[in-house]
Amino acid sequence: MSKVLIFMAEGHEEIEALTVVDLLRRAGIEIETVSITGDKKVKGSHGITTLCDKFIENVNFEEADMLVLPGGMPGTLNLGLCEPLMDQIHGFNTSGKKLAAICAAPTVFGKAGLLEGKKATCYPGMEGDLIGAKVSADSVCHDGNIITSRGLGTAIPFALEIIKTFQGEEAAEKIAKSVVYK
Repeated sequence: MSKVLIFMAEGHEEIEALTVVDLLRRAGIEIETVSITGDKKVKGSHGITTLCDKFIENVNFEEADMLVLPGGMPGTLNLGLCEPLMDQIHGFNTSGKKLAAICAAPTVFGKAGLLEGKKATCYPGMEGDLIGAKVSADSVCHDGNIITSRGLGTAIPFALEIIKTFQGEEAAEKIAKSVVYK
């Protein structure tokens, strides 16, 4: 079974994070919410608190197949400042393991130099931080080992692309149909 980790920082975008968690669990993909704050209760950008499964220091990254970053402010900035997370992001990229980010969070990959020559998208107005990317206005971009998406309104297609990555188009379509998406 595939294993995905999604990281929660103070100020994360709640819907982007929880849409991914919900749809991946519906698809039978193991996904864990991981706090980078030292508290399992992490407050999002709209005052909704998420109870996380684990602390970053208790994660076995070798068991994970993908790291996911939700957007939101200041959540995105907090993710980029988390050294243990950034070390893992760099390691995953170097080994070709999968990374995904939505909304403002693809800028974390851009600032880290991971988007060079890759097609990527992000929240409108933040494209300047997709350093080295072939910037797109597509809802979701999947280039090599990296998936990026634009924002809350694209959270469902973003999650479906992650499902498609691990289980194929048919599984993603089945989940889309089950939640009455398109």
